[in-house]
Amino acid sequence: MNASTVKSLAAAINQNISRVIYGKEDKIDLILCALLCAGHVLLDDIPGTGKTSLAKALAKSITSDENAFRRIQFTPDLLPSDITGIHYYNQKENEFIFRAGPVFANIIIADEINRTTPRTQSALLECMEEGQTTIDGETFVLPKPFFIIATQNPIESQGTFPLPEAQIDRFLMRLSLGYPSGEEEKAILDRHIEQTPLAELTPVCTAAELVEAQAAVRKIHLSEAVKDYIVRIAAATRSSEKLRIGVSPRGSLALAHVAQARAALDGRDYVLPDDVKQVAVPVLAHRVISKSQNSVRLAQSTETIVDYLLSTVPAPIE
Repeated sequence: MNASTVKSLAAAINQNISRVIYGKEDKIDLILCALLCAGHVLLDDIPGTGKTSLAKALAKSITSDENAFRRIQFTPDLLPSDITGIHYYNQKENEFIFRAGPVFANIIIADEINRTTPRTQSALLECMEEGQTTIDGETFVLPKPFFIIATQNPIESQGTFPLPEAQIDRFLMRLSLGYPSGEEEKAILDRHIEQTPLAELTPVCTAAELVEAQAAVRKIHLSEAVKDYIVRIAAATRSSEKLRIGVSPRGSLALAHVAQARAALDGRDYVLPDDVKQVAVPVLAHRVISKSQNSVRLAQSTETIVDYLLSTVPAPIE
């Protein structure tokens, strides 16, 4: 599979999802970039903006298998075993049998992830980082593709457990769908009042094709000049007077991978500096910590700071 084929595949998935989620093609493209990088997405949004519908539409675009999609509602009493699975004793068979948890799926929405305890939140760490989970000393490899869309309400703080920086850093990017425009909202009403677009979706690619596309994205060429550009952006976050913590090497690597996916979505087999610029804010803003103590404005302020730093770092030219 080459970059042109990846472009066609991503365009078909985007078009399919856009039948359900209207007016968010740019955000869908970013989510597809994360999917093509085998990364995960954190959606900071209020309820009702289409997060679950987007995840379901993505799953239905890839496969018709109902087991390919799982939704986990995070609550304070949720246990790690409720996510990963357990070994239970089967009296009839007189042996312990493994019952897989909802994490054994291709597309997972972790709804309101900040409403559960840190112990349960950490159950996703190994899954997200290594594509596997360890239960009672036994390691289980998760299916491929494996993609998590986690959501949290940025407004509410009562009864929540803020995600540790270590876990936030494991999300490839942080996004917000936001409210639709008046025209877009009217189109949503027109589409959904008399029909259910989600029920009408059919797959436009297979899981095997998606895994092949992920491998193709890793082969997109990164020139030395673009690599230096990414390193200089990371260095700018570490030396900024507005930031307490800058981007780690994991963040630099994430930016490189997402830039490769962005290039593939345009059908190119090489990365341009503009690809890096387009994805830098959603990839880096949640990995830095502002010196501001106002947590409500933290996400917005880091996005603004990263955007400003991009304007100060000279991009390579031909």
